[in-house]
Amino acid sequence: MPKSHRPRHGSLGYSPRKRAKRQVARIRSWPKLGGSPKIQGFAGYKAGMTHVIMIDDRPNSLTEGMEISVPVTVIEAPPMKIMGIRIYKNDVYGKKVSQEIWVGKSENEQKIKNIEDMIAENKLSDLRILISTSPDSIPKISKKKGDLMEYGVDGGTFSEKFEYAKGLLGGNVSISDVFNEGEFTDISAITKGKGTQGPVKRWGVKIQRAKAYRSSKGRHVGTLGPWRPHRVRWTVPQLGQMGYHQRTEYNKRIICIGKNGDEVTPKGGFLKYGIVKNEYVLIKGSVPGPIKRLIRFRPATRPKKAMKESPNIVYISTESQQGV
Repeated sequence: MPKSHRPRHGSLGYSPRKRAKRQVARIRSWPKLGGSPKIQGFAGYKAGMTHVIMIDDRPNSLTEGMEISVPVTVIEAPPMKIMGIRIYKNDVYGKKVSQEIWVGKSENEQKIKNIEDMIAENKLSDLRILISTSPDSIPKISKKKGDLMEYGVDGGTFSEKFEYAKGLLGGNVSISDVFNEGEFTDISAITKGKGTQGPVKRWGVKIQRAKAYRSSKGRHVGTLGPWRPHRVRWTVPQLGQMGYHQRTEYNKRIICIGKNGDEVTPKGGFLKYGIVKNEYVLIKGSVPGPIKRLIRFRPATRPKKAMKESPNIVYISTESQQGV
């Protein structure tokens, strides 16, 4: 009889599997793209999924040039507000916040002058923009206070980036100002929480055969490891928190960016969400998180070969998800 081989499921690279500290995903790195200064990301709220019929434009695909059905995630992305500018400098411990400019502060003029002097002396290392979402424009999002997050600015010299950020301060930016249709993006979000789960569901371990656990009057642990070392290693699959973790999916293609939510809202609205009333974006495939979860975008850090043109969409399904 051949030797059975069944490795334990679940990557240890994501350990420890603890609950995320915030519902706003944290982005730790930004790609270097060059060109003129530009904001490196956006955010929206997950509305649901549907499917589109589009012309397959993938090179060397077996169905290239033919109509194919593609599942897409609908993300409502109303304009975001530019709330502030954060300036970093380097010290012995790495990057450290040097100056912050917030909308409506009386001391902004003096801070701007100080920053310009530091730019001339080449003392600064990085510049980020502080942006807030607008959940009050989405009826089904219960909170009224926006989610504040930090985004990088890439392109040009430091002085050009500062002038670009200064011109945006206090204004709004839309999804079409940052991304284009057909572009690849990285998606970061907090996954759906599942609470405390056992090792069978959490790690995919094999359940003992019927006679084994019947003799012990129920399920029990087969082994928690060897006698030596005389402790339970962290690699042993055990029960614990499952879900509500931050995850990033790379190279998700933007299928469509639209302004009229009626184009994608199904009859009767999305389940547990309702009607899309603001600008929206269609992402190919699924994205992490439940309905209404905040979804963050950034330019692809591991980009595939870019498509030459935006996708040719023939049909967007708006059939009812409730059978009405």
